[in-house]
Amino acid sequence: MLQFPVLIFLGLSFGVALATHKVASVALGLGAVLRYLKTSQLERHFVLLMLGAGVPGVVVGGSLILQVPDRWAEFALGLLTGGLSIYSMLKPELGQHYVPVHRDRRGFLLGGLMLFFLGFLNGSLTSGTGLFVTIWLVLWFGMDYQRAVAYTLIMVGLFWNGSGAVTLGILGEIRWDWLPALLLGSLLGGYLGSHLAIRHGNRWIKRAFEVVTLLVSIKLIAG
Repeated sequence: MLQFPVLIFLGLSFGVALATHKVASVALGLGAVLRYLKTSQLERHFVLLMLGAGVPGVVVGGSLILQVPDRWAEFALGLLTGGLSIYSMLKPELGQHYVPVHRDRRGFLLGGLMLFFLGFLNGSLTSGTGLFVTIWLVLWFGMDYQRAVAYTLIMVGLFWNGSGAVTLGILGEIRWDWLPALLLGSLLGGYLGSHLAIRHGNRWIKRAFEVVTLLVSIKLIAG
């Protein structure tokens, strides 16, 4: 959510920043995997759903985004991100408890369709779309924030972003000389963020989510 806008602020074009960020963000998923290995609560059917529905969306989105004007994409993303922050603030109990819902065939089908759309956004707008996945897992499937964040960091951070990196690497340009610093920061940040989430729980994650998304939304809209 933060790395991609920062690359744009540092002077890279939207397309180059997107491709470079995708490669670097794979390390975020790897860092999360390393931290969650001992405490993983991932369920196989959700892993398969997020792979089968999300990865095709990422590939389609990454193939089309280079045709969209940069400013339009940033402004739209800012509005969506700010809306998520405000919605979360208005729902004090959102994501605080694990209450499984929509686990039947229809629930998985509709949930998968939304994950495909979110995968499309991840491959195109990319920045902040992991937050959309987190909120969707909480709202539709009744997950708590801690569980939803684990799926987001691992499935989106590692597999969705990996697919996007390959797609954009073929179609666009990657600044390989920027990658060492970005990879190190993503790997350490992914591990540290997962560690804090496990130690401090849902309330801390919710507050951090709301503050960070609101600040990023303001910056994206302001340009």
